[in-house]
Amino acid sequence: MKAINIKEKFSKFDKQWHPHRIATVDDNEVYLAKISGDFVWHTHENEDELFQVIKGTLYMQFRDKTITVKEGELIVVPKGVEHCPSTKNGEEVHLLLFEKSSTKHTGEVISERTVSTYTQI
Repeated sequence: MKAINIKEKFSKFDKQWHPHRIATVDDNEVYLAKISGDFVWHTHENEDELFQVIKGTLYMQFRDKTITVKEGELIVVPKGVEHCPSTKNGEEVHLLLFEKSSTKHTGEVISERTVSTYTQI
């Protein structure tokens, strides 16, 4: 057991849209990610996802609305709900993600942003 310094962990990588694992909690993973721009529309049929904004503003797009998630806030995307995380005006947003180990990065959608192997930092 040890404390994890999230700020220090963010300083270890620059790559965007590539989650980095910082902890495992039972069958769940805790990731940090830096994002900018639009991701891909996707769904996780069997897993919820938690996004906590550490820095910046996240725009979580759904087919019928967009929810603004500000620094210090979080949003849970329920399983089976199509979504697309995004940022505006080139802002880099820092996120903490919490999801089951079985969660595929982009669900069943394969794109140039899809990550299948996560780096432990």
